[in-house]
Amino acid sequence: MEDEIPKRRKCNSCIRTNSFLFALLLGIVIGVTIGLCVQNYHSTWAKDNRNIMYLGYPGELFMRMLKLIIIPLVVTSLIAGMASMPSKATGKLGGITVAYYLSTTLVAVLLGMLLVAIIKPGDHYKVKEVSRERRPVHPADSALDLIRNVFPSNLIGATMEKTVTRYNEILVNVTNETSKVTTLEEEYDYSQYKVVSASGTNILGLVVFSCVFGIIIGKMGRAGEPVLRLMISLQDAIIRLVQLIIWFAPVGICFILASKIGSMENPEEDFTALGYYMLTVLLGLFLHGFIVLPIIYFIVARKNPYKVMYHVSQALLTALGTASSSATMSVTIKNLTEKARLDHRVVNFVVPVGATVNMDGTALYEAVASIFIAQINVKRGVYEALSAADYVVVSLTATLAAIGAAGVPEAGLVTMMIVLEALGLPTDDVYLILAVDWFLDRCRTAINVWGDCVGTALVDHTAQNDLHILDDAQNNGIIIDNKYLESNDPNFSHL
Repeated sequence: MEDEIPKRRKCNSCIRTNSFLFALLLGIVIGVTIGLCVQNYHSTWAKDNRNIMYLGYPGELFMRMLKLIIIPLVVTSLIAGMASMPSKATGKLGGITVAYYLSTTLVAVLLGMLLVAIIKPGDHYKVKEVSRERRPVHPADSALDLIRNVFPSNLIGATMEKTVTRYNEILVNVTNETSKVTTLEEEYDYSQYKVVSASGTNILGLVVFSCVFGIIIGKMGRAGEPVLRLMISLQDAIIRLVQLIIWFAPVGICFILASKIGSMENPEEDFTALGYYMLTVLLGLFLHGFIVLPIIYFIVARKNPYKVMYHVSQALLTALGTASSSATMSVTIKNLTEKARLDHRVVNFVVPVGATVNMDGTALYEAVASIFIAQINVKRGVYEALSAADYVVVSLTATLAAIGAAGVPEAGLVTMMIVLEALGLPTDDVYLILAVDWFLDRCRTAINVWGDCVGTALVDHTAQNDLHILDDAQNNGIIIDNKYLESNDPNFSHL
């Protein structure tokens, strides 16, 4: 009887710890079940768009809440993160950390883009009716629009509008070679154009402004401290709001899946495309986590990277279970200091920064998911094939959006919509990946944490001779918990 009490406590603790996961899985199962029942037994009812709208209404509210939180989350996270970035204050330590995080995140994005372009999971999506409406694009104008949006003329306007190039429509005679019948069709005259403001969020402009503004605040020293503290406070408040919204996810996702599956003509074919999408993401995460990062570590440190992986296996399993790099941080620090035997000063400095800005798995997932959704829309006939400028947009926004992602479960859904907004894709198409996102979220979180561990081990190896700088910084009252960095030592400014 006494032995049953600890088991019961462990069971209750497990349920409390994974309550969100259980609720999310339950919501997915119920949603898929309702959708299949509606499609198989009430197909006539499902053909009424109003009935489908009623069924998906809670999911619509969830999507609106996600869209609501995009701008405040990205702006506050990037400003606070860039202002807290330890560029000069910690000398070589900070420089290596920043260079590693940014470069590996970009490599993850490029790897994801390469895989999704090769596997093309969106091509397995079956479309019967193809729309004639397409987004007219010209490669040169796409590149110019990209640069224009980097420099918005109105910061407030950037939250509601973005700059695009429009073309004049003309009617041309088109002759069918088979039937020899000539018809009038609309085409676009690329020589007649005008640059206008279109409805939509200029995410790229907001991201660039937030990064530059944050860097400037960080360089202002004590004068910038009030703004930095304000941004950190706002960021904490927004993250708590995100956590509240995410708890509505099981209900929202349930009704989104029910309405979408209920209105599908061939759900089996749609799930086939989803399977290829999962394969692409998991393959990318595997290659980045088990091949790319270990190779980088071996080249720099000349040590076995898989020993480090063994030492931090507890942290990686915790990340898989919690889907939160922030919740895993304490376990990560403990594994790196006690098992991997890394310098505690390096660990306490690098890991908190990594949990905030280093999201390799999230960046790779966002690149794959956005291009997957773009491929589906190309097949639907409502979107042109991605241009070179579009791929540049994906690489930039996925990298920077991952930096702004909160370390909480399903926060990637919020930043995912940033990339879709930047590409001009319908954000509601996020529903296409919701059924498997709960699983991929855990996998990409584990890669995020593993990237932090590799980065910490690299910094520990390369900055051993410079650790006395960190001692000087601590003796002069520098705060190194990713909040604010400043030295009272006049001789410290050259570092």
